[in-house]
Amino acid sequence: MKTAVMTDTNSGITLEEGKENGIFVLPMPVMIDGRDFMEEVTLDHPMLYKALNEDKDIVSSQPSPGDLTQMWDDILSQGYDELVYIPMTSGLSGSCATATALSADYDGKVIVVDNHRISITLLDSVYDAQYMAESGMTGQEIKDYLEEQTYQNDIYITLHSLKRIIKTGRITKAGAAIATVLNLKPVLKIQGGKLDAYAKVRGMDNAEKKMFEAIHNDLENKYKDVPKEHLSIGAAGTMETQEQIDRWVGMIKAEFKGYHVTYRPLACSIASHVGTGTQGVAAGVTRRPLELPKE
Repeated sequence: MKTAVMTDTNSGITLEEGKENGIFVLPMPVMIDGRDFMEEVTLDHPMLYKALNEDKDIVSSQPSPGDLTQMWDDILSQGYDELVYIPMTSGLSGSCATATALSADYDGKVIVVDNHRISITLLDSVYDAQYMAESGMTGQEIKDYLEEQTYQNDIYITLHSLKRIIKTGRITKAGAAIATVLNLKPVLKIQGGKLDAYAKVRGMDNAEKKMFEAIHNDLENKYKDVPKEHLSIGAAGTMETQEQIDRWVGMIKAEFKGYHVTYRPLACSIASHVGTGTQGVAAGVTRRPLELPKE
């Protein structure tokens, strides 16, 4: 079997990175002030951050059925026997359910995976899928494995500003005002496709410490029996300068010495909900062995 692997830009995998590594990547749509944009095609992160800082009306969306099936058809026409499609979690978008329904017309040639991941942890799932496909596993076997591993990852993020989640209705304006006055930073956790409150602390320094504490706890308990070469530490965020990115990634590498650390900016559709200045760190189990840094 010749199996193709496909994902969307919510994985943090760019179109160019996908092309270089044999992974097909679908750009995700974002609407700004009523105008349609496609991530990496007509919208990049600086453009989005500018729109966020200007408080424009920004709405994330799912790909059109026509765009999705056209890409499937194009991939299958290249000589692949089947296609494994790993979109963002069904817990945060309807795109997975739409893809699953559309795949029914492909006689088993399109296998949609929902292992409830997003961003840096979804990236790990995609590269694991490619690793398994190259090892000779079928699309159904890849799907079964990835969905069994749904909860073998944890993401913690801290929002710099509450402005965007006010728009989503997750917090009232009054509640946000109190949090701002007290300099409270919400630490949120994403696992299994659900975004939940994890902690509230004062100031970003304490938020960073709380996220590191959470990852250390996961490594020492949940993942205590997993070899380091199968544990991925992810760094992510919506930081606007390279200096801010280097600082955050450097902190994570220093905090988790000996682990494989990967950085990606949060995808545009995610950034549209959390705003600029968001910082995140993740831990997850991988099927493929990772290259560890030299001590």
